Amino acid sequence: MAQSLDRLKESPSQTAGPYVHIGLTPNFCGIDGVYQSDLGSTMVNSETRGERIELRIRVLDGTGTPLKDALIEIWQADASGLYNSPAEMRGPADPNFLGWGRQPSDMETDVCRFQTIKPGRVPFRDGRLMAPHITLWIVARGINIGLNTRLYFSDEEKANAEDPILARIEHRVRVPTLIAERQGDTYVFDVHLQGEKETVFFDS
Repeated sequence: MAQSLDRLKESPSQTAGPYVHIGLTPNFCGIDGVYQSDLGSTMVNSETRGERIELRIRVLDGTGTPLKDALIEIWQADASGLYNSPAEMRGPADPNFLGWGRQPSDMETDVCRFQTIKPGRVPFRDGRLMAPHITLWIVARGINIGLNTRLYFSDEEKANAEDPILARIEHRVRVPTLIAERQGDTYVFDVHLQGEKETVFFDS
């Protein structure tokens, strides 16, 4: 006899809550002894090739208020445009560059900081070169499913103009939401979740 399923109710959806930070950045949360350092907190070492840069990223809600509890992961190519991945078939990536990083927003300054390198250009699936870019995955309160976007560089105008992804964005006025502004050796980037300046997000 078939069992009736009318007692099974869907549980309410929830945001990630505090468990994202507890599980992914325990040292940041004051939980010692799980990892020597939080995974993804260090991407480079003294032997890493390429131009050293710092990323300063904020996540803003629809009112323009920075979220203090955001967590961001980044994925990028090395200085030669190669990924540190078993799927990379074009050649060996820099063994001294992780290519992936994870940082929480600072609870005081609202800023996620990454010490990394400027990536090289990577070919699109049709062979055209994409502009140097970094892929971001973002979670925070109010975000049930992680958001994916890209960060491009303000001092790469020619490469940005040639980029096949930027060229395909339907609302060209939104392209500037993907451009990080250079300030010395630092690139500053705001992710807008809603509003007129809403960042372009991509399917995961």
